[in-house]
Amino acid sequence: MLLSLSNVPRDYAWGSTTLIAELEGRSPSGAPEAEVWFGDHPGDPADVADGGTLDAVTGGSLPYLLKILAAGGPLSIQVHPTIAQAEDGWARETGLDADDPARNYRDDNHKPELIVALSERFEALGGLRPVADTLRLLDSLGDGAGVRALRAHLTGEDGLRNAIAWLLSGDATAEVAEISAALATASDPEFDDALRAIRVVSERYPADPGVVVALLMNHIVLRRGEGIFLRAGLLHAYLSGLGVEIMAASDNVLRGGLTPKHIDVPELLSVLDPTPAIVPVLAPSDAPVTSYPVDVDDFALRRVTLAGEPVSVEVESPAMILATSGSVTVSGADAEEHPVEVGTALFASDETVLTLSGTGEAFIAQPG
Repeated sequence: MLLSLSNVPRDYAWGSTTLIAELEGRSPSGAPEAEVWFGDHPGDPADVADGGTLDAVTGGSLPYLLKILAAGGPLSIQVHPTIAQAEDGWARETGLDADDPARNYRDDNHKPELIVALSERFEALGGLRPVADTLRLLDSLGDGAGVRALRAHLTGEDGLRNAIAWLLSGDATAEVAEISAALATASDPEFDDALRAIRVVSERYPADPGVVVALLMNHIVLRRGEGIFLRAGLLHAYLSGLGVEIMAASDNVLRGGLTPKHIDVPELLSVLDPTPAIVPVLAPSDAPVTSYPVDVDDFALRRVTLAGEPVSVEVESPAMILATSGSVTVSGADAEEHPVEVGTALFASDETVLTLSGTGEAFIAQPG
């Protein structure tokens, strides 16, 4: 059975006013359009073409949530828990209302993520840069008191964790302001692209300690078809661009800046993995089908590029096919052809092989 799915964009403030509209081939609404959800998450289940929503079909059992994400500005710096951390946090917050702004845990699940770029340039921050590299970057900011204080925290015991704790504590307001101001003239050939990106963040969130936390993170630029996998404990933030995102079906986010939302510093630090880590970029294949390796069982994502010849793909249900460019048609066991408009998806509940035809690009999501 193949069901047509659609949804309306969510209007988070960081969303782009143009990217999703351009993808779907329509005029912009004038409002920020941040995400389109294709899943059965109770926060915004996808609409089924024949009526109703996907959660009524699945009973809310999908292990993953597939999205189109359009960042017109930086998302909050954030980290997601492991399953064990989520179960513990969920149990500790039993007495809080579901919509309590002080709640950190919305469920008892982890939330690993994979994002693949649809735009020609997608910028993100992911993982903490090795301290020695960050100390070289700080050379471009001069030798003011704020920079010296940040250096002292970074070079002490458990430097990255302690530096982040200090920046978010509320005790570093003057130092954050000084470092943020120094960004305006900072220059270093090794780090100029990262400094440019963080200057944009600083303009949007002046004096936010998250701006200086961002200086501790790896700046990542994805080209169309490239992706990154973000595991539990890894600090990250998307900055700009359009992408396809898939994650475990969870809404657990611990925030560390660049947001007016709730920030719980001790809880963030308890979930954070402060080990420096380079997040590998996952490259697209020259073959029609690209798989993006992840080390979780909740989801798997493949990119299919079509050049006129049909492409058959084995799938594990429940699967989704999301069209992102061109003219895409999908058929299953009954051989009936189902066109998929760009920006919409098909839900396959009981198929083992899907055949995609046409020209363009589509993504197939399924359990891992």
